[in-house]
Amino acid sequence: MRSTRIAISAVMLGALALPVLSATTASATPASRCSSQPPLPYEVHTAAVTIRSKATTHSTALGELYKSYPFSVTKKSGNWLYITDKTTGVKGWVSGTYVYRDVRMSTD
Repeated sequence: MRSTRIAISAVMLGALALPVLSATTASATPASRCSSQPPLPYEVHTAAVTIRSKATTHSTALGELYKSYPFSVTKKSGNWLYITDKTTGVKGWVSGTYVYRDVRMSTD
């Protein structure tokens, strides 16, 4: 029974992926046209993320950065971003796992 579900899931996943795999790259816009646009802003991609004193999960928590709060990124260290929460004024490190830029794709 379980192997039947797995086989059906694999077939359905393959059917969904087929149009993506068969798309031609000739219709895609060159990357140079997209790179001329400014990068997308950083966003919180979870309800909230902890602001920490150092770029590690074991450091002191200074506050939380919520999804709707405006913030700016000053620097980056590995997968960690040093931010300033514009709502509360708190400065610290947040994980890039939860705070990142969306990817922009150019299409014509």
